[in-house]
Amino acid sequence: MQALLAITRLTIKAAFRFRLVPVLAVLLLGAVILLPAVIKDDGTARGLTQIVLTYTLGLTTAMLGMATLWLACGTLASDVEECQMQVVAVKPIARWQIWIGKWLGIVLLDAALLGLAAGIVYGQMLWRARQLPPGQQDILRNEIFVARGSIKEVPPDIEPDVERIFQERLKNTKLAAMDHTELRKIIREKLKGELQEVPPGAERTWQLDFSHARGLVRDQRLFLRAKFFTAQKPASGTITGFWEAGARESGRVWRDIMSQSPETFHEFAIPPGLLDDKGILTVRFRNENDTSVVFLLEDGLEVLYREGGFGLNYARGVSIVLCWLALLAALGLAAASYLSFPVAAFCSLGILIVVSSTGTMSQVVEQGTIREVNHETGQVDAATWFDNTTVLAFKGILSVVNLVKDFSPIDLLSAGRTVSWQMLAKAAGQIVLLMGGIFAGVGISAFTRRELATAQGKT
Repeated sequence: MQALLAITRLTIKAAFRFRLVPVLAVLLLGAVILLPAVIKDDGTARGLTQIVLTYTLGLTTAMLGMATLWLACGTLASDVEECQMQVVAVKPIARWQIWIGKWLGIVLLDAALLGLAAGIVYGQMLWRARQLPPGQQDILRNEIFVARGSIKEVPPDIEPDVERIFQERLKNTKLAAMDHTELRKIIREKLKGELQEVPPGAERTWQLDFSHARGLVRDQRLFLRAKFFTAQKPASGTITGFWEAGARESGRVWRDIMSQSPETFHEFAIPPGLLDDKGILTVRFRNENDTSVVFLLEDGLEVLYREGGFGLNYARGVSIVLCWLALLAALGLAAASYLSFPVAAFCSLGILIVVSSTGTMSQVVEQGTIREVNHETGQVDAATWFDNTTVLAFKGILSVVNLVKDFSPIDLLSAGRTVSWQMLAKAAGQIVLLMGGIFAGVGISAFTRRELATAQGKT
């Protein structure tokens, strides 16, 4: 342990000696102080959050990420190329301790710089919030400076109906030769469309189960968050809908008529005390227009409720950002364990580019080909072995990348959503222990087997 901590101290001293920490600290302070001062918000709670929290914290993450990758690649590769590592390696210290010590030093530096920047962002949020109008301050307290949980209706299981209709369709000789996967997809989308559509004059009902949080939400306002689409674009640009929440038989019902624009999220409050005896909240929407309204099953409606305060939620979100930086440190060190500094930096950046291209890979997997698809059917006419191999490889890459990209702490904080302890533990397990552990295993193995005496560099 003493040897490992000695390497950690040397790594931190080297970062200061190279002027990395002072320069990066100045750049971060400029980003989190000057950016919000130069870019003025529009005087609303959402505008303030977008500038002070989303932009500055996102820029801080990007700057620290690039610096972490550069330092991780440079600190190990440079020590080997300048023959400093040869002196350290002959001492009674294992090479895995050298590797872990350098990783720990980089992570501690990241934690200090991230904590400094995040603390300034948090203070700016509190200070500039006082300058907002009273109505916007109320929105900030209820919708952003809070940790809110979310309840959605459990989507109905339509697979039995899909299979039943599929078997009936197969009896039609004209459809028997059609691709079975494509036929099931068509049936599934048709059934989903029927569940999602609200025709003119019709009513859509949601049943949301709050039984697990019944005591928590009993005396607090809830917020409905809805998004819908229309079959035809209304001339006025808005849709008139009759909203209702609560059990009609109990007499505790909230009702309101709203004019809302389609294809955007709308969030509005409903009073407390609308749950029934089983902890179920019933929400209804009646279409008062001459065109159909569509609420998607995935994100058509959700109910938000307060779970905790903003401060601890903010700290958990920043901790997930630190997990990303710890993974970048492991990536850079793994590349530098066997490669020179320029090549290690190039390979690390290449991996980041691959990670940022998941949208393209997802499209290839969905289409089943890397080539052009048939525009009429939306499918490839004849998949080749190259298509199958590419799709299989992209599926594997996506399954690995999604372990890291499934977390969006900055987006959650900006929307006032809960970054739970379970999410933080999952992020630490998947990002640091699993993915970081894989890079650590590869890096330590390569560094242990590397013949340091053959390294070219200064003598």
